Amino acid sequence: MTTLTGCPAFDLRTTTTASATHVTPAGAAWLASASAQPGGTLAAWQARPTAPAVLPCGTAFDVVNVPLVLGRRMLDLLWAEGPGSGPAAVHRGRTLLFATPGTAHRLPALLAWEEWSSPVPAPLCHGPGDAVTVPPLAADGGPSRWLVAPDARLPWLPGPEALLWAFVRATRAADIDFSDRRSGC
Repeated sequence: MTTLTGCPAFDLRTTTTASATHVTPAGAAWLASASAQPGGTLAAWQARPTAPAVLPCGTAFDVVNVPLVLGRRMLDLLWAEGPGSGPAAVHRGRTLLFATPGTAHRLPALLAWEEWSSPVPAPLCHGPGDAVTVPPLAADGGPSRWLVAPDARLPWLPGPEALLWAFVRATRAADIDFSDRRSGC
């Protein structure tokens, strides 16, 4: 298996497989498809695979952004009891869960329908008009990294219902410290 760690000459055209925490060429193509100039994004990654990138949300994916521990619990639940997850990353002490386009609009409505009132903040939802920083294609040991790296040109992404289920279940766990009180879907 080829991994991208420590590979300064990473070639998006020839590397075919990667570990679960490294983006494959097909995954890089999917991420780049979110940008206005996918070819330029891929060329920039070709030159610097250990550099993060800023990509717009709302076309290829939306992102649900939650505190780190809550995100880890959500991922555990999605894999153990749910449908699994799509790509997921850690950036600046937060978990970024990549979701189907439209999730950023729908998830807050579902939380309102649930009459969400909890000391746990609602997730930050990034959709059309927003952008997120995605980790490097190749892990460099920094604070921004992939937990579940994109590995396909069209990866499966959870929708708002699956993320609502995981969020509600994860927040009911009494042993989680939700000291990060940012909110704002």
